Amino acid sequence: MKTYRAVLVGTGSIGDAHVRAVEDTQGRVTLDAAVDIDAKRVADFAGQHKIPRHYTDYATMLKAERPDIILIATPPAQHASMSIAGMEAGAWVLCEKPLCGSLAELDLIEAAEQRTGCFTSCIFQMRFGSSTAHVRHLADQGQLGQPLVGVCNTLWFRDAAYYAVPWRGRWNTELGGPTMGLGIHAMDHFLHLMGDWRDVRAAAGTLDRAIEVEDVSMAIVRFANGAMGSIVNSALSPRQETYLRLDYQRATLELTHLYGYSRDNWKLTPIPPGPDDSLMQAWQNFPAEISSSHGAQLNAFVADRDAQRRPLTSGFQARQTLELLTAIYKSAFTGEIVPRGSIRPGDSFYTALHGHRAPPRTKGQPPERG
Repeated sequence: MKTYRAVLVGTGSIGDAHVRAVEDTQGRVTLDAAVDIDAKRVADFAGQHKIPRHYTDYATMLKAERPDIILIATPPAQHASMSIAGMEAGAWVLCEKPLCGSLAELDLIEAAEQRTGCFTSCIFQMRFGSSTAHVRHLADQGQLGQPLVGVCNTLWFRDAAYYAVPWRGRWNTELGGPTMGLGIHAMDHFLHLMGDWRDVRAAAGTLDRAIEVEDVSMAIVRFANGAMGSIVNSALSPRQETYLRLDYQRATLELTHLYGYSRDNWKLTPIPPGPDDSLMQAWQNFPAEISSSHGAQLNAFVADRDAQRRPLTSGFQARQTLELLTAIYKSAFTGEIVPRGSIRPGDSFYTALHGHRAPPRTKGQPPERG
């Protein structure tokens, strides 16, 4: 089988997860180079992880390395342009979330895919746990009945020190608050399990942090299958939790974790008066454990590259998640119910997630930093 040559772009805090992901491929991917604008950081990182070469300029690296796979872990505002340049150099790209800053940028990425024959996929590792595949299988087989009600909560805590990093808390560099930067993982996971969404109504505000972007958002989503769901994204919650609840006709499924999960994080509650033996037997028949991780997604990405097929979390599936986030912002800032497919060229929210508006601020809250 082919061995793919990869480079890592961005050697900050998430870099170690990408190194572990490459190790999880058991030789199918080699990490041949690292890139970072901070010369000392990239040199130290390369030395620590025995990466043969390192660069401080992305374009120089592309010409020198001609990699098969590019792993992008830079601040969000750079993702779209780096993904496009990577595909134009002949690489497939696996990019940290958020993939890009607008539906307009996503259209540019998709145009580059068509032009180059390469693909860019967003890192949404929560989809890739084997227990999620198990839930999807039970639902697809009709074991759970129709989905009716869903809950998706990302209740995290990010303090002033977190937002003191210069690119955080700003529309033009972080691209959004907890809706975009924190809750995007759970919301993508939620859509993966609940299906296509139809419309959304939402609220957002900057309640406590001195930042440009929101620090909390809430949304009500209606799905194409008739189900309804609620979403909460928060950077203000001292007891942190990521929580999905899926109420089907025959059972409730709950997933409680923080940044990753295994099958032990799931709970099934059957409808009263008691468990259905066939459902409980099917539920307990879990596949071999694969925890949600960068490694699980990279292995799936390699399999897609082998088969020359579009990877999961690219194209249509990346769009459904980014479009939901955009619709949450539009609904929150305009008060409108936003149907799927309604944000198009000419709409201010098509070119900027926040539509060039600001979230409501709590009275007396200090202004965002200048």
